[in-house]
Amino acid sequence: MSRIGKNPIDIPSGVEVSVGASEIQVKGPKGSLNTPVDPSVEYKVEDGKVYVSRVDDSRRSCGQHGLRRTLLANCVDGVTKGFSKTLEVIGVGYKVSVQGKKIVLNVGYSHPVEFDLPAGLDAKVEGSKLTIEGIDKQLVGEVAARIRRVRLPEPYKGKGIKYLDEVIRRKAGKSGSK
Repeated sequence: MSRIGKNPIDIPSGVEVSVGASEIQVKGPKGSLNTPVDPSVEYKVEDGKVYVSRVDDSRRSCGQHGLRRTLLANCVDGVTKGFSKTLEVIGVGYKVSVQGKKIVLNVGYSHPVEFDLPAGLDAKVEGSKLTIEGIDKQLVGEVAARIRRVRLPEPYKGKGIKYLDEVIRRKAGKSGSK
């Protein structure tokens, strides 16, 4: 039995979960999300909880059990609390700003790099920190990763765009020995 899959998902007040034939729809105070249904997993909504169980003990069913439970739990968390990723821009003259639904990055190139935010995401800047917020965990993480790829942190001085909790391993660099 999957350790993650066997745990029920608590449905907070104000959240509505409806199981359909091809997808599960989760509605809450921050919006609504959908997650696909896998035929090798069963879903039951009872007493303010969602129970996820396997249809049989096949390899596919075992693999999908914990995954589908986690995807559904992320939908419930997203419509109640939301998700956020914080990026830090480090470097002399490096700046970040938000103009409507567009993020403008000045990170050492000859031109500013403009990044359009997808629908459903918000961004805010505090100094050199950029925070991406939204209800879809996968979309928040993907957009943060794409912004980080604009200027990856380098190991000598640590300049670039990094996650707030990321640790950059530094290299010693040249040592002039003559």
